[in-house]
Amino acid sequence: MTSKTSATTPVPAATTVVISGASRGLGLAMAADLLKADLRVATFARKPTSGLLELQDAFGDQFYHDSVDINDRSMVRAFLARAAERLGPPDALINNAAVGQDSMLVQTRPDHIESLIATNLTAPLLLTRDFLRTLLASGRRGRIIMIGSVCAQRGYPGLTVYSATKGALESATRSLAREWRERVLVNCISPGFFDSEMSAVLGANQVASIARRTPTGRLVTPEDILPLIHTLLLDDTNINGQVITADGGGSI
Repeated sequence: MTSKTSATTPVPAATTVVISGASRGLGLAMAADLLKADLRVATFARKPTSGLLELQDAFGDQFYHDSVDINDRSMVRAFLARAAERLGPPDALINNAAVGQDSMLVQTRPDHIESLIATNLTAPLLLTRDFLRTLLASGRRGRIIMIGSVCAQRGYPGLTVYSATKGALESATRSLAREWRERVLVNCISPGFFDSEMSAVLGANQVASIARRTPTGRLVTPEDILPLIHTLLLDDTNINGQVITADGGGSI
């Protein structure tokens, strides 16, 4: 007798996605791109920006944004409830919100270390927990993307705490993929530094040096990340529990 392997139905493509921290940069680019792909998008940031207001004007009821402090649990929960009422229960989450660091560990105040960990690690894990509980209540399956950083894989001075939080998100990605198996696809995209971010932390000379050492000869842009977002949220994919580094080959 030959044994038969049972095939699990693929996780459906996302229809309604929550993105944390989409006021500018990569977050805003992801929101705009997914809206153009006919997804419903809900996002929050500390303060509204002109980019968010433009998306609201362009996409109307397809888009919802609000001013929320990611470290305020009650605000985050209320936002998720309002987003579900306006757009329908979310079936995808992109954990993008984070704050940077520009100080050697020995010079970083203890309260700043705690703040970085709270915003970059604790808050995304709690948001993921709330999203998963909402997903369970709706009886649906879903997808999660963590936005990591190449800092989790390579050392850069002045970024010890930031790197530690991003490395933790990479580890959480693998554990969550095991926990949720065929119910939720969980992956992490770890970009190289974007030009503006690197300039602030490393300085123009070091940025130029990194670009020269990168096989593609250029730094990362949000547009380099968008095709990966599409694959992980919309394609019939079997990618799960993976950390995908997008840095032009600089980490090899």
